[in-house]
Amino acid sequence: MTAKHRRAALACLAATLLLAAGCDRLFGPAKTSFNGVDVTGSNVGDELRLTDHNGKPRTLVDFRGKVVPVVFGYTQCPDVCPTTLSDFAGALKDLGADAPRVQLLFVTVDPKRDTAELLREYVPAFNPTFLGLRGDAQATARVTKDFRIYVEERPGKTPDSYTVDHSSQVFVFDPQGRLRLMIPAGMAPSAIASDLRLLLHP
Repeated sequence: MTAKHRRAALACLAATLLLAAGCDRLFGPAKTSFNGVDVTGSNVGDELRLTDHNGKPRTLVDFRGKVVPVVFGYTQCPDVCPTTLSDFAGALKDLGADAPRVQLLFVTVDPKRDTAELLREYVPAFNPTFLGLRGDAQATARVTKDFRIYVEERPGKTPDSYTVDHSSQVFVFDPQGRLRLMIPAGMAPSAIASDLRLLLHP
C-alpha cells in the first residue's frame, strides 16, 4: 500500500469513527437484505443545497421518486473516486429498465479546482445521467459537515497539485427522500445493483 493509499484508508477510518461517535442511530444492526449498511432513521443529509454542473440550483427534493446515491470526491482523485463512479455505472447497467429511476449525485470536495465546466466533462463520462454538484467554500463545508464527511487537503509539489483525503462511503436515499444506506467503496456493481433494486421495489 502506498503512502497515498494509507492516507486514504486512515481518512476513511477517521470518518467512520466520527460517524460512530454519538451517532448510534446511524450504525444500528445491518439488515440482512442489504449488502450495504442500513442507516434508516439517520438525519444526515438535510443540507444538500448546491448547484449542478449545468448551473441549476439543486436539493434532494428535486429527485423525489428516484433512488439517489450521493458520492463525495473530486475530479483529480487518483483512485477511489473514479472506481466508485465506474462501479455505480456498472450497477445501473445491471438494473436495466430500472436505471432511469436512479439519480447519482457527485459532490466535489474540491470546489477551488472543480469548476462547473470540469464537472460537466468528468462526471457524465461515467454515465450520461450522473450529475456533478458544487458550491463555494462555505456551501461545501456546510454539506460535508452535515454528511459528516472527512476532508483534508494534502500539499503537493506545487500549490495546484495538492490532493484531498476524504471519506469514501456513498449515501443512498430512497424515492421518498429518506437516507437508507451507506455503501462502502469497493462494493461490486452487482451488489450495488441489488441494494438499489430493493429500494426501488420494497
